[in-house]
Amino acid sequence: MRSHGAALLGRSKVAPVSRNNAGLSTDRIIVEALRIIDGQGLRRLTMRRLGDAMEVEAMAVYHHFPLGKEQLFEAIAEYVTDVHRARTAEEEADAALGEEDGAGQGGADTGAEDAADERTWDERLRSWAQDYRAALLKHSGALPLLINRRPDTEAAVRSLELQYAAFSEAGLEGQDVVNAAAALESYVTGAVVHEVRAGGLESPHPARLDGRFPTVTGLRHTALDHEQAFTEGLERLLKGLVPGG
Repeated sequence: MRSHGAALLGRSKVAPVSRNNAGLSTDRIIVEALRIIDGQGLRRLTMRRLGDAMEVEAMAVYHHFPLGKEQLFEAIAEYVTDVHRARTAEEEADAALGEEDGAGQGGADTGAEDAADERTWDERLRSWAQDYRAALLKHSGALPLLINRRPDTEAAVRSLELQYAAFSEAGLEGQDVVNAAAALESYVTGAVVHEVRAGGLESPHPARLDGRFPTVTGLRHTALDHEQAFTEGLERLLKGLVPGG
């Protein structure tokens, strides 16, 4: 028979497991993982470091992602690209703020979120592109996770449905709809990569601007406003993709 002290020791070994599973959710794990990626880089994300950040054992993380880091990466990629989720969260936060500001004055219209999107096709695409750009820029450290993963998650298909429906409403059909949506997403992703690279590490041996590059040298003091360039380029793209757009 074990001593009373041994029994207590045995219970002390079991207790942390139950505490580690308390309050943990898939979304909380993803959000904490993104904090690590945003602050330290993708390579610094490990299950142990993630557990330490949430003050739980790594096995508690595996309880939600039993297939390990690759399954977590899939979930992070979907979370980052889920423009609908991000937009809904923003609208809910605005509604809550409106209820506080309008206390005693009827509050916010809680039925507005269930209304159909009655914006024009180009307004919907413009909004999606801006939201998608913002999401990718916010978590640019996770960009490598998107490159080798097929966009077949529910979040990706939801965005594709929005794009296909908008371009169809604009008058495109069949292959033209598919091509237009691909061009739009390529534009947004490419613009984000360009902006992230512009703020990245300098080359240890940068090229010397001289007579070999007369045009670049002449414009070297012309600053690039990424926000303005993206907005103007998006307008030109939408007009070019849709006749009469």
